[in-house]
Amino acid sequence: MSDKVTLSEGAGGKQTAALIDSVFKENFNNEYFTADDAAVLPKPNGRIAMSTDGFIVSPVFFNGGNIGKLSICGTVNDLACMGARPLYLTSSFIIEEGFAKEDLRKIVRSMSETAAYAGVKIVAGDTKVVQHGKADGVFITTTGVGEIITENVPSGAKAKPGDAVIVTGDVGRHGATIVLCRDDYGIEADIKSDCAPLWKAVEAALGEVGDIHVIRDATRGGVGTVLYEITKESNVGVRLEAEEIPVAEPVRGVCSMLGLEPLYLACEGTMVMMVPDEKADKLIAALSQIPETKGAKKIGLITEEHKGLVRIKTEIGTETVLPEPGHELLPRIC
Repeated sequence: MSDKVTLSEGAGGKQTAALIDSVFKENFNNEYFTADDAAVLPKPNGRIAMSTDGFIVSPVFFNGGNIGKLSICGTVNDLACMGARPLYLTSSFIIEEGFAKEDLRKIVRSMSETAAYAGVKIVAGDTKVVQHGKADGVFITTTGVGEIITENVPSGAKAKPGDAVIVTGDVGRHGATIVLCRDDYGIEADIKSDCAPLWKAVEAALGEVGDIHVIRDATRGGVGTVLYEITKESNVGVRLEAEEIPVAEPVRGVCSMLGLEPLYLACEGTMVMMVPDEKADKLIAALSQIPETKGAKKIGLITEEHKGLVRIKTEIGTETVLPEPGHELLPRIC
């Protein structure tokens, strides 16, 4: 058998079956994983959340993860943002002819390990192979179903004046990692992507605090874009304290050299949460018990004034407006 993926392995015949058995079934096998046209699953209790996402990150391997780990984290975290315990995932692969099978195995193995850690089962999928030059290595789409465990589903439209703005960790690490991995600028720094599944953190937060008004995954566009989205959805303003925004020093250094704003760099393991300010300490304490969110911090407040704007109080005490996000700073970040 070739050590590269061939077109015939995406044609649906005997070679496709061999590829699925040797790469996918070997890693994804569980009581619900099926070779039939659709998985048959137990009925959840109550409401469900469903999300789908495509992943085209370049490069497919980066410090702290790869496109496989990212595909699980991305969909698990989207479900978690709705207060939904992730139950099942499906995955679709578009693989370029000539892609190394060992790299494909690493990606699939990473998906399996991340799914197991997140408590979600991969139950079905699809594999296509396209001609060399018609894709860039491998693209993955994952769709997830989760069971909502909270009465009040979080939403970007539920932010209220007086809510604390909390980030579950430092900002901009994933975006900075991808910048360095592409090696377009010749910069060396010890930065590792924050890519992580965050359901355990959300579950702990909901269990401790109950009603969380907003939970949002700060992926493309980072925390800054999320905050601007919420100001418009909830018709509120945001006031941040620059001194409180956690940014790892290597990320700060890279941003300084390249003229980037850390608040607009992607995170793949950091969420934005909003709760009444009197509950902020309790929420942060709950998040701090989970390894992936032990750096949770309050960075500002929701305000009635200056609706639609994100303002920042700087380290020297002045106040400025964070410019609204414009174009995509870094394409193919996730």
